[in-house]
Amino acid sequence: MQNDSPIDPRVRIGHVHLKVANLERSLGFYCGVLGFQLMQRYGSEAAFVSAGGYHHHIGLNTWESPGGSPSPPGATGLYHLAILYPTRAELAEALCRVTGAGIALEGASDHGVSEALYLRDPDQNGVELYWDRPPEQWPRTAGGQLAMFTRPLDLNGLLAEAKSQSGT
Repeated sequence: MQNDSPIDPRVRIGHVHLKVANLERSLGFYCGVLGFQLMQRYGSEAAFVSAGGYHHHIGLNTWESPGGSPSPPGATGLYHLAILYPTRAELAEALCRVTGAGIALEGASDHGVSEALYLRDPDQNGVELYWDRPPEQWPRTAGGQLAMFTRPLDLNGLLAEAKSQSGT
């Protein structure tokens, strides 16, 4: 079914809600490592976390999944959730948090329009941490069409951004 009327450009993805096996473990990752703020908690079954005091960007619950296991390879479901950082320096800080917590990256890519880090949360959900370059810097074809690509991200260059921001 094709709809030729585009969605309003002000529409945004508001939040993601994840089924998790262990709420404390997930809060340790999303709040402890990534730095989200706990906004509300429903006992040991659910929690809502955000950046900047929003009601929630990420919901975590064990309603259907206490002690559950990750989806097997080849199954449908969430590929990853993407967390947009406002600047390259903030993405660099996120890289420092992740590596400082001993969490391995699965990938790091320069997409022309953005730079992204890929990893897994404790329930093996894919997580992308990224920042968008300003639209005027996005790669385009001679005809003006968007020309995204995937190239390796210079992690040392990104880490240097964090060091230059912290003054060390």
